[in-house]
Amino acid sequence: MLEVTRKLVELLDLSPIGADHFQGDSEDLGFPNVFGGQVLGQALMAASRTVEGRLCHSLHAYFLRPGNHSMPIDYEVQRVRDGGSFSVRRVIARQDGKEILTGSMSFQVAEQGFEHQLTMPGAPGPDALRSEQEWGRILAPQVPERMRETLTRDRPIEIRPVDPVNPLKPEKRPPHKQSWFRAQGPLPDDPVLHRCLLTYASDFQFLGTAMNPHGLTFMSKNLQVASLDHAIWFHREFRMDDWLLYDKDSPSASAGRGFNRGNFFKQDGTLVASTTQEALIRQR
Repeated sequence: MLEVTRKLVELLDLSPIGADHFQGDSEDLGFPNVFGGQVLGQALMAASRTVEGRLCHSLHAYFLRPGNHSMPIDYEVQRVRDGGSFSVRRVIARQDGKEILTGSMSFQVAEQGFEHQLTMPGAPGPDALRSEQEWGRILAPQVPERMRETLTRDRPIEIRPVDPVNPLKPEKRPPHKQSWFRAQGPLPDDPVLHRCLLTYASDFQFLGTAMNPHGLTFMSKNLQVASLDHAIWFHREFRMDDWLLYDKDSPSASAGRGFNRGNFFKQDGTLVASTTQEALIRQR
């Protein structure tokens, strides 16, 4: 495991601080606030620590306040129900006594059932694409020095965008994005960890899908953007140290909000997870 990946795994490895209470550190990715994927991944890890013999199949969360990346986050897990096949947990994430995220996760025993899925859309393979970090190095000389570290930093999740948008000169495009995702280096055989890592990574390059038709990016001026909620459904087993295609679209934007959908596919075409998110996209 690479050092940068080991640090992310440790970030998701929460410390118990009481009965069904856990604490996690925060990381500074160069964003104004805590990265939403970090809080989602840690919340799922906290809930998973209270369940045995069942894996998460769905997660629904609301972002309530921006998090401070210089402070730890406390996670309270509430055991809503343990049934014969399913368990439900509610998680509240707090900083300085204030709720920053609330969510519910459902867990299921392993079970066989009917099978069907969407066909994987066409996309160039990851070997033919540059990584997000490589694109960052190309753009670095054109941005203020304070932003260069964010663009070129080492990443535990390697992202290789298909047909990337130039954030300095965005053009109006259809509301669709594709990226290949993979953790840097081999990971342990822990399905809980792989689910938490996908949850963490699913917030990257998602919100911007709704900005494509308007020729906007995070670097656009006079723009306020923030994730409002996030949901994930895990369909089949996968590994985050294998390449996954993240195919995203945005069916609608209105009333200062943009709606995004995504699907994760293995290279062999297997659909392993689906996501949705609504985001604030407000012109100041």
